[in-house]
Amino acid sequence: MKTSKKLFLTLSSILALGFSSKAQNIEGSWKGSVNTQGMEIELIFNISEGNKVYSSTLDVPIQGATDIALDETTLSGNTITISSAKMQMKYVGEVGSNSISGTYSQMGQDFPLVLTKTVKTIPGNAALPSSSEELAKIAAMEKGTFQYSVEDFFTNPEAQSFKLSPNGAFISFLKRTNGSKRSLIVKNVASEKETTILTEGEDLIKGYFWASDDRILYLQDKGGDENFHLFGVNLDGSNQKELTPYEGTKANVLLVMREDKDHIIISMNLDNKQNEEPYKLNINTGKVEKLYTEEEGKDPIIGYNFDKDGNLRGLTRVANGVETDVYYQLDGKMEQIMRLDMSTSFGLIEFNYASENPHDAYVASNVGEDKIGIYLYDFKLKKFIKKIYSNETFDVADLALSKKRNYEMDYVMFNGEKISIIPLSKTYKTIHARLTKEFGDKEFYTLSHSEDENLYMIVVTSDKIVAEYYTYDVKKDEIKLLYKLLPHLKESDMAEMRPIKFKSRDGKTIYGYITLPKAALDGKKVPMIVMPHGGPQGVRDSWGFNPENQLFASRGYATLNINFRISGGYGKEFMSAGFKQIGRKAMDDVEDGIAYALKQGWIDKDKIAIYGASHGGYATLRGLTKTPELYACGVDYVGVSNLSTFLNTIPAYWEKYREYLYKSWYNPNIPEEKIIMDEISPALHTDLIQKPLFVIQGANDPRVNIDEADQIVEKLRARNINVPYMVKYDEGHGFYKEENRIEMYKTIMGFFAMHLK
Repeated sequence: MKTSKKLFLTLSSILALGFSSKAQNIEGSWKGSVNTQGMEIELIFNISEGNKVYSSTLDVPIQGATDIALDETTLSGNTITISSAKMQMKYVGEVGSNSISGTYSQMGQDFPLVLTKTVKTIPGNAALPSSSEELAKIAAMEKGTFQYSVEDFFTNPEAQSFKLSPNGAFISFLKRTNGSKRSLIVKNVASEKETTILTEGEDLIKGYFWASDDRILYLQDKGGDENFHLFGVNLDGSNQKELTPYEGTKANVLLVMREDKDHIIISMNLDNKQNEEPYKLNINTGKVEKLYTEEEGKDPIIGYNFDKDGNLRGLTRVANGVETDVYYQLDGKMEQIMRLDMSTSFGLIEFNYASENPHDAYVASNVGEDKIGIYLYDFKLKKFIKKIYSNETFDVADLALSKKRNYEMDYVMFNGEKISIIPLSKTYKTIHARLTKEFGDKEFYTLSHSEDENLYMIVVTSDKIVAEYYTYDVKKDEIKLLYKLLPHLKESDMAEMRPIKFKSRDGKTIYGYITLPKAALDGKKVPMIVMPHGGPQGVRDSWGFNPENQLFASRGYATLNINFRISGGYGKEFMSAGFKQIGRKAMDDVEDGIAYALKQGWIDKDKIAIYGASHGGYATLRGLTKTPELYACGVDYVGVSNLSTFLNTIPAYWEKYREYLYKSWYNPNIPEEKIIMDEISPALHTDLIQKPLFVIQGANDPRVNIDEADQIVEKLRARNINVPYMVKYDEGHGFYKEENRIEMYKTIMGFFAMHLK
């Protein structure tokens, strides 16, 4: 079974098709299935012809993979041959009047494959999305002259994603060079010379990092499908290489080993779509070595713990679907050291390399406590040695260590009402005092530092500052400004994001933020946009610069962000209080936040909108069905609409978390809970939606299937209710491409102008 799965997870790129004899019309889409050990895998070949040369792509629907380019195809008489050297694949078939019959070969295995003509489809119901003309009319409804445009807030910065090389000799960043496209730039710190390493194509760079002093690795997916592949490029632009060329496979970086300059540790679901297993990856050649194989029938693994040298020291398994078992390797054997319920955390930060005991480690844990704190723990004795730091109100999960000073503890950092940094070492207390003197009450923190810990990269931000990047040379005591993101957004023009807290109707303290436009500060009641966050479990909103809030404030709207029960950062009791309460008490908290804002006298009660993404999109739909009288309109962005269909379409690599989702959301296999799910699924109660709704969806979304959006639109349109519906076929769970993002926000602002002004 594993061999066959691997076979179809290695489908990869580029097909140009050689033309021999046009004896048959083979243009169009052809589909068929191969059967391997009882598993049916559908393949669709899409063939087109231009200038007497064919070109083709391949779709593998079970993997969510579409338009995979192939390498070479010929048609000789009635025999078609399609091959790809990169993925070690060949298909040879005889073209008949209505079918192609042949053999599909890959990696030494042969499978009979009969293809029949089909019609290539795009995700979802293609008849539903509104036309670009219809959406443009909505965008045009926002009239007036504003100091800042949508582009001012959502155009990609001229430069972003600054990183420091391990030796501190170079600074890298992404820079706009061709329209909305970005290039990866490396700047020599001493000479200030900039070198362009590579430029984005159709697929965006979703993240990158320095793997060594002379090689950078970056992640890309296709059309937002979240099957991230890892690529590498040298400092001079040479040896640009795809390191994980396995279609339908998701790669994650687990560990960058500074002592081993040629390898990193990654995870991939290469052999089994549901299991992400660890590999040692050669960053230059792409050669991989599997480090651990999940055994069939055992509880699924959700995390691996490696030491700094890449040795596997522990792992975490899901037990009973809703508990976690923590294992540690002693004498070559993985031993279970504890079992945790779903609200209890125990996570390795780093082994204590300053200790003579190799089993000492720093962990973030709330075992026996409500809030997560930092502890020193002995894995062999299965014992907490001492508490390093905790907070009575907020979880603390970050600890910085100094490798140069024998892994001395430098500081802890946690997210409270704002980010708090608590210096621990004498050295970092001096550094922190120097930075505080420089930046005052602005929020600042260390992004990275050179391996010799002489050069630090610092980011400074606030609710009114996007981000300012600085370097701090410790020896010279010199702070230099590198770059200000979106410097045209003047701090004095931005709105304050004010932390708030209030009591829920059942007595819980709820935290959140209100962003108020100038008119509200002057005593005028203003429209408000309520923006529930995504997740929702373990996720939270934070203080800082939010471009959505600032855009809304520039148009005279207040924005309310509520960290309702089930949000993370406030302890296990607060998070678990939201289990089985999504769409119910969690929504009550949002409504209580609205009541709080109204009580302060800031808000016009007849001009409140609700808008959010993912779970926030669900909250929008739920709000319009639960308390429609509260809202003037709503915007659903990649939101869940039907809890049953949502849980039936989660990605394969989420399958190990299904029981956890059942526990935190609802279990459709329990009749009482299925009743609740149906009661709070907006798609089943569209008759209750009376206020205007705008729906936005990425067609390739692997988390919230496009069917979630289609359901709502279809049912409302059946009632002759006009629902503007924006779908982008090159996006997934959120819009990352600049042109799509700008169009979306322009349309949202036009929609709000129609219903809030």
